[in-house]
Order: sequence, then structure tokens, then C-alpha cells
Amino acid sequence: MAVRIKRVYKDAARADGYRILVDRLWPRGMTKEKARVDKWLKEVAPSGALRKWFNHDPDKWKEFCAKYRAELKGSAAFGELLAEIKQHKSVTLLFGARDEEHNDAVALQQFIGARAG
Repeated sequence: MAVRIKRVYKDAARADGYRILVDRLWPRGMTKEKARVDKWLKEVAPSGALRKWFNHDPDKWKEFCAKYRAELKGSAAFGELLAEIKQHKSVTLLFGARDEEHNDAVALQQFIGARAG
């Protein structure tokens, strides 16, 4: 099982496999046709309060990940994401943030890897 991450604004590719948007808000200016999202799991995204607090500040990254992981603990949405991943050979978690190193999809990929390892 491969779990990749990709900015939703990049063109979809066959290698993406099953495409899951993991942002709470729909990407600005993106049509459903262009996004080619198979599933939108907005409930797995960070809460609005956590998202606003983090504000994509790399200095807050470690604390954001800890708080986000705490939000996901026991979350039905995270359980649904894990179930979706198990059903597909490859999955790509899609995100809209400009920062490709500090966003919820990166954190989710790390959390999933930690659970598998």
C-alpha cells in the first residue's frame, strides 16, 4: 500500500491511484472536474481553530502535528481514511496549501506511516 501526497492544483496522473482530498475547505478556484477527487474527507482535516492557529507557520509545525494527532485520536474520520487506504493499492492524499512541506496531508502521511510501522 502506497500513500502519496500531492497538491490538488497539480495535474492528476494514473500513478495517483485513489485520490482523497483531506482539506476542510474546497480548493479555491478548482473545479470538481479538474480536481479529479475520488473522495473528499473534510472531517479528517484539522479543526478550524487549529488550522487558523497554525496558519502554515513552519515554526509551529511540531506543535501543530502533536495537536492534530490528538484531534485525530479515536476520530471516526481518521478510521474512515485508514479503511479507504486499505481498500486501494495506491492512494494520494490531496491538499491545497502552497507550502508542500508543512500541511495536513504531510502530517497525515506521517501518522499513517507511524501506524503501519
